[in-house]
Amino acid sequence: MPLRYVSGDATQPQGTGLNLIVHVCNDIGAWGRGFVVALSRRSRLPEQAYKRWAAGETGPPFELGQVQFVQLEPDLWVANLIGQHDIARKHAPTEVPPVRYDAVRAGLRRVHDWAHQHGASVHMPRIGAGLAGGDWAQIEPILQQELSDLSVSVYDLPPGRPENV
Repeated sequence: MPLRYVSGDATQPQGTGLNLIVHVCNDIGAWGRGFVVALSRRSRLPEQAYKRWAAGETGPPFELGQVQFVQLEPDLWVANLIGQHDIARKHAPTEVPPVRYDAVRAGLRRVHDWAHQHGASVHMPRIGAGLAGGDWAQIEPILQQELSDLSVSVYDLPPGRPENV
């Protein structure tokens, strides 16, 4: 199934049935810039769960490529996907950005399995291409490969709407 690009807010998925919002987190337990700001305005549950996970209190190992699934409502879940090493700092063009494409791929495999098992559609901003410093031209094919048989919507904020930072 091809990716569907939507003008809108990824924290407000469009569609019926079970929806899964996917976003990229860092591997140091920091939460507070980028998409997570908008996500926390929607619900504090993903942030609280992520911080407990980072503290070693719950879930799978807190490491690159892992995913934590958090229920917000009966038909709405969030996937905290660890696909970023450390946090974005001002870096020279020759330095490696925080995004880790292999970790994003591994996390998306876990997202695929969960969404397939639960019959969920997948919704996300342009993961890994914001503060994580990734190149959407490299991330998009990973999405297409790992989530090819799922309904996937990628959200871009409408023109004139401020970023969620």
